[in-house]
Amino acid sequence: MPKLNALKSEDSEIYAAVIGEATRQAEGMELICSENYISEAVLESMGTVFNNKYSEGYPGRRYYGGQQYTDEIENIAIDRAKKLFRAEHANVQPHAGAPANIATYFALMEPGDTILGMDLSHGGHLTHGHPVTYIAKIFNFIRYKMKNVETGEIDYDALEELAKKEKPKVIMVGFSAYPRELDYKRVREIADRVDAIAIADMAHIAGLIGADVLKNPFDFGFDVFLTTTHKTLRGPRGGMIMCKEEYAKKIDRSVFPGFQGGPIMQMIAAKAVAFKEALKPEFKVYAENVIVNSKAMAEELMEQGGKLITNGTDNHLCMMDTVTSFNATGKEVEQALDKMNITLNKNVIADDPRKPMDPSGVRIGSPAMTTRGVNEQGFRQIAQWIVEGAKNHSNESRLHELQKDVREFCLKYPLPGTNE
Repeated sequence: MPKLNALKSEDSEIYAAVIGEATRQAEGMELICSENYISEAVLESMGTVFNNKYSEGYPGRRYYGGQQYTDEIENIAIDRAKKLFRAEHANVQPHAGAPANIATYFALMEPGDTILGMDLSHGGHLTHGHPVTYIAKIFNFIRYKMKNVETGEIDYDALEELAKKEKPKVIMVGFSAYPRELDYKRVREIADRVDAIAIADMAHIAGLIGADVLKNPFDFGFDVFLTTTHKTLRGPRGGMIMCKEEYAKKIDRSVFPGFQGGPIMQMIAAKAVAFKEALKPEFKVYAENVIVNSKAMAEELMEQGGKLITNGTDNHLCMMDTVTSFNATGKEVEQALDKMNITLNKNVIADDPRKPMDPSGVRIGSPAMTTRGVNEQGFRQIAQWIVEGAKNHSNESRLHELQKDVREFCLKYPLPGTNE
């Protein structure tokens, strides 16, 4: 991490918070599956003079002058993204994942059009049509679910019948809490039968797809691939839309000027750096280890009495029913593990009878600690600590004892990007 001498001199309060957060991360265990650590190069690229530049428009078609180097970094980011994901077109300007999704909806649909998306409690995402979102007031979202929560199998036959009945403009796959692989080929076939656009929101597993350790929706004829650029991709916080060339102009116009203003150029520079890192052979090794570690953690959790949704995982995350397993709500387990320096998040499980802020389960991910170098055996130890914390969620003294062990473990694995 940069020395931050100017910040320390100018604003001691913000400086103290930054140092405090760096210490918290170094001494703690990050198991939130949508979080990761970025390299020093990505971190540096976010704090450059590109912050000073307005760049509305696209390379070669800007509204302001002085765009020689903004065009250069955006073109580099686009080229690297297309290579990484075998995409025909890439728009790297979305500020985040949700804006990327919304801009895509407006590019390809009219208000009132129907989109099929995965139910939130079965692993989907808020932006896939949950009633609490504003976008659900504009488009007609129909939600589908898993056929069998014991295996994670999606009821593709029911999805096809639903598509024939509802005649959607878009069929969307993607998730924020689903531990299994998707059948992209079957979804593409269903979309073809009802003349729908096939969209994959792969924000969580984009890095694993880019590394070719999970299937790529483009290989099965999907039209659009949405993603964030952090999470398993280990880039800066931001979004990206990739698509077939036939949708490129509509999507570009929807992103700008349709939905957002100028791009955040220092973040696009950081995206370009992250894409370059993801194209390296060592990133594939990292992605393979993410899955190996996730599977090891899942196996150990189940051996220790944890009830996992879908009884295992194919990707970077596990979903555990803590109420059934340990008679503790997801909120209670999250709070208990916080006291142990372990960070994960409470999460609803399939058809959860409890409310989202106090649900029946937790979501656990392997990407961040894999970045720090923790191996398969280390993740089995992590699983044991999770179970111990869940069982002792109301025992303050035991949680304090476990916190010492966790801190000692974490300090063996330096925090990337901090020079520690």
